[in-house]
Amino acid sequence: MTDIRQQISQLTERLHYLNHRYYQDSVSEVSDAEFDALLRQLQQLESQHPELAQPDSPSQRVGGSITKEFRQIKHSYPMLSLGNTYSKEELAEFDERVRKGLNGEAFEYVCELKIDGVAISLVYENGILVQAITRGDGVQGDEVTTNTKTIRSIPLRLQPGNYPEKFEVRGEIFMPFKVFDALNVEREDIGEAPMANPRNAASGTMKMQDSSIVAHRRLDCFLYYLLGENRMSDSH
Repeated sequence: MTDIRQQISQLTERLHYLNHRYYQDSVSEVSDAEFDALLRQLQQLESQHPELAQPDSPSQRVGGSITKEFRQIKHSYPMLSLGNTYSKEELAEFDERVRKGLNGEAFEYVCELKIDGVAISLVYENGILVQAITRGDGVQGDEVTTNTKTIRSIPLRLQPGNYPEKFEVRGEIFMPFKVFDALNVEREDIGEAPMANPRNAASGTMKMQDSSIVAHRRLDCFLYYLLGENRMSDSH
């Protein structure tokens, strides 16, 4: 039993490392076939000894669990939405409000592209992803942890580092265009109506009860916002 526990631990560590190298460092250290073989080996051991499976196991990437309903969770920090504007005049008015609110304090703007998907808040404790919550009404949202764990670009466990004990990272879950196009081809081939756009496809996917279907949809995530009691940085 000790030997099996050690095998599961070693496979888990190896797969977490390879995922980090691929999705965070853009480096492929092994072939897809070798990675899949390691994952199948881990899945087989976990199926034979489910009590030894770790809570952040890479096997959760492929899904398989069924969620009957999504719990409503209150956000530790309000999850606000973005405002829209369609004119230079409205931008100028916004700038004026900012200047008045800061009473002459120096400031700067950062402009970045908007990714249109599903806003998500990820909670990490001791370097492990423990909860994922949608924006909802800004005060509380749906817990979609199981579905979120299937998104391979989201670390289930952080690499060693000087992290706060608990913090949140927020961003946007989205469906890449090439995945969206392939999904619509699949749907048309079986006589189903195509999805209207990638944003709706991502939103609908995150609400699915079967996490294996979510894994098949190959969603991605872009993270940009850090929250917590002891933040690692105050800069953008």
